[in-house]
Amino acid sequence: KADPSDVRSVRGQCSGRSTPVALLTRRNLATWRTIAGGGVSPPLSSRAQRVADFLAHNGASFFDEIVAGSGLLKSQAEDALGELVALGQAVADSYSGLRALLLPANRRSGYRSRRHPAGFGLEEAGRWAGIPRTAESRGEPAAEHVELIARTLLRRYGVVFKRLLEREADWLPSWYELLRVYRRLEARGEVRGGRFVAGPTGEQYALAEVVSALRTTRRQARDGRLVALSAADPLNLTGTLLPGTRVPALAGNRVLFRDGVPVAAQIGRETRFLEQPEPAEEWNLRNALIRQPVSPGVRRYVN
Repeated sequence: KADPSDVRSVRGQCSGRSTPVALLTRRNLATWRTIAGGGVSPPLSSRAQRVADFLAHNGASFFDEIVAGSGLLKSQAEDALGELVALGQAVADSYSGLRALLLPANRRSGYRSRRHPAGFGLEEAGRWAGIPRTAESRGEPAAEHVELIARTLLRRYGVVFKRLLEREADWLPSWYELLRVYRRLEARGEVRGGRFVAGPTGEQYALAEVVSALRTTRRQARDGRLVALSAADPLNLTGTLLPGTRVPALAGNRVLFRDGVPVAAQIGRETRFLEQPEPAEEWNLRNALIRQPVSPGVRRYVN
């Protein structure tokens, strides 16, 4: 049974920036929700339940259809969709809907900006669709689920080993379950096993194209190039695999690398140096954290 305070908390943050967001393909949605477990979902408010029932009966619908079909006022339908989105029970065709929900209520309707001259409200989000609730219990993941996660980790990091799992969710399969998959993929010739990263102990596995890229990088001369990344990027391994204090994986935080080594971090409004710079260099590092001195061809991969 859900705690009433949890219900109030969810409804209060429906349109808040603290709502977790996941990006995944729809065909794998059921797999990921099964692996993560449904948990105990608080009961829906009467307005959210009316919208959920409408979507379940009519399928994907535009916002004006939801307003008319549910019998709610426009502002009530907005709050109801926000509640469903926060609970992972509704999704839109585009990011516009989520962006609109993050805006204050008085700015959602008819909002215009230079980047979004055509509007930035729920009406521009396309169709909304309901997502059925999953079972609350979670058992042992099926073999195909473990293989999906093993391949996803390989695409995320390129090289996978046990220590990398320290920064991943604790509901993922254990390293020993993943290890059986990687050994099987190596036997098929789909991945490479070996010693690719110095320091960590145990078995390591990598994609074939990553092994070639690592060899090329190792032969390159160090030129002191600075690259700034969002702390939410998988390359934020400070405090786990890389030296330095751990930087929370939040989009607003940033990590600055020089020749692949973290040298500074922006945590909130505070700049922290992971190694003490020379006084003349300190301004350059601070500026690099903010301005992202990366060439246009690379920026799309690191921002």
